Amino acid sequence: MTSAVSQSNRHQVLGLPIDACSNVLEAALALHSRGGGQLVTLNAEMAMTALEQPELEQTIRLADLVIPDGAGVVWALRRQGVWVRRSPGIELAHELLAHSSRHGWRVALVGASPQVMETLVQRLPEQHPGLQFVMALHGYQPAEVWPELERQLLSLKPDLVLAALGVPRQETWISRLHRDQPGLWMGVGGSFDVWSGQKKRAPRWMGTLQIEWLYRLIQEPSRWRRMLSLPRFAVAVISGSRPRPATQKQATGKTTE
Repeated sequence: MTSAVSQSNRHQVLGLPIDACSNVLEAALALHSRGGGQLVTLNAEMAMTALEQPELEQTIRLADLVIPDGAGVVWALRRQGVWVRRSPGIELAHELLAHSSRHGWRVALVGASPQVMETLVQRLPEQHPGLQFVMALHGYQPAEVWPELERQLLSLKPDLVLAALGVPRQETWISRLHRDQPGLWMGVGGSFDVWSGQKKRAPRWMGTLQIEWLYRLIQEPSRWRRMLSLPRFAVAVISGSRPRPATQKQATGKTTE
């Protein structure tokens, strides 16, 4: 696939690629017109996960378009003199659905719970009249049926695939499937839960202040361990060195923090 952005607009944060686009929707549509590819929405938490999981790191490196989803990534780029706006993946995905409804794109949704998917199939066409779903597959399928479901998905050749399977599964799953396929393939994390009404997105003022992470933590206190990646990310960016993994196996076989 041919990248939708000029290589001169591709930068790096902790060795991971990030594309500085003035308009991420235009960049995504350009990628679709060139044959499609994978979109990754990068934030600080995903960046730190990638540095500890080689498969995710490689997936991000191979992605056709990597947009700055998180405030931390935007801050890291600005330290390099690259000024971009934060581009939340949930907003780009919503814009792509709106475009799909207007232009007759064939859309596939994959992931989330059966209840959430059932709600989306009813609610999204009401918001976007004319939206065509060629597949709406919840993420709680038995392992043995996934190969056949994936074969069916590939045979449909959708214009847009949105996957809500969680990080890093959704990114590595897309990377494995989308090669030689048309259309845009994008991981959307918890967007399905928000669109279905199961969860609420942070108020706009929190987004303006770039503290949406705090709202998510209040909603899901169990995320606190994952949030520890945010100060580690900041320290790594300031020091300019790739951080050591949080856990490393030593020659003795013991695990150290």
